[in-house]
Amino acid sequence: MSLGKYFGPSTLVAAAFIGPGTLTVCTLAGVETGYELLWVLAFSIVCTIILQEMSARLGLATQRGLGEAIRKEFPGGPSRWLVFFLVIGAILVGNAAYEAGNISGGNLGLELLVGEAGAYPWLIGVPCALLLFLGGYRWVERLLIGLVVLMSACFLLTTVLVQPDFGAILAGFVPSFPSGDRLLLLMAVVGTTVVPYNLFLHASTVSKKHGPEASLRDLRIENAVAVTLGGLISVLIVITAAASSAEVGSVKNAADLAVQLEPAFGSSARVLMGVGLLAAGLSSALTAPLAAAYAARGLFGWPADDRDPRFRAVWAVILLIGIGVATSGLRPLAIIRFAQVTNALLLPAIAVYLLYLANSRSVMGRHVNSRLANILGGLVILVTLGLAARTFVLLLN
Repeated sequence: MSLGKYFGPSTLVAAAFIGPGTLTVCTLAGVETGYELLWVLAFSIVCTIILQEMSARLGLATQRGLGEAIRKEFPGGPSRWLVFFLVIGAILVGNAAYEAGNISGGNLGLELLVGEAGAYPWLIGVPCALLLFLGGYRWVERLLIGLVVLMSACFLLTTVLVQPDFGAILAGFVPSFPSGDRLLLLMAVVGTTVVPYNLFLHASTVSKKHGPEASLRDLRIENAVAVTLGGLISVLIVITAAASSAEVGSVKNAADLAVQLEPAFGSSARVLMGVGLLAAGLSSALTAPLAAAYAARGLFGWPADDRDPRFRAVWAVILLIGIGVATSGLRPLAIIRFAQVTNALLLPAIAVYLLYLANSRSVMGRHVNSRLANILGGLVILVTLGLAARTFVLLLN
């Protein structure tokens, strides 16, 4: 039996959420709260496995992306346009926020490697635009993801060397509900792990790679393993940051992010973190605009042509918004944190439509949701909706 079949769409999804948002937010969580938010990461990993399994199963059953499935299920009338407005609004707002965070993350990486300069967002955004326009970005994306994986191995080594308090780590998996700024940090942890646009990306990649006769069991194994490994990297970042919190003090700039790697790599930690942030920022800066364009194409039924002017217009708008926010003078760390919170707030809206489609026998056929899948999916939506409501109340007050 080949292991290659277990490294496919879910592996790309897991790599997609290990971006600058994860590096930044998990570092902030470790420095500001110690191990207290590890339970949130565990919850987020389980949520991701549940929702991404539904997305992959939908792609397998329909041989379509999530956007195309929504268009087919809502063929006309006011309900169609209401759904389109909500979904497109969530995707455009969420991906634009993510793109601003991605470019800001790449900006932080360049600051560590070269020093500060105001032109970095353009140095990141323009090459991304050229790669997206020409279509020659896949090999670049794989190279950048490889660099992110290498940096993840650095966090594993650092975790071993810092000898963290395992009793405190275990206590961190016991739920506790923070308030104030810590609630916003909790939402950022959720938003950087359970990424709404990955639900569109996963269904599309499964439909392209696998025919309807593919093994659902293999897809589920790949999904569970890939997401768990991606989540483990996030856990390691929190642990190393918490163990180094006395040295870090507070996270105010890119150099503070690198301190947690110093026990293993000394003065080279800045270079490693810089390369990791730049690679994660660039790879995600390519993925987020594309995901928005794919979602719009599926919803509106545009031709499957990446050169279609409408398709290009969507990714160009997302990219330009990202560059604009990154050059606005706002602190990159604040932009990244805001992006993750925004997507956590938007997550329930996308999850509701996914759960609805997964329960439609006309859409899913024999792959329709089981009772257990409905219970788990419903719990995910209820909990994330409750957290979003608490966050809105906090922001309004």
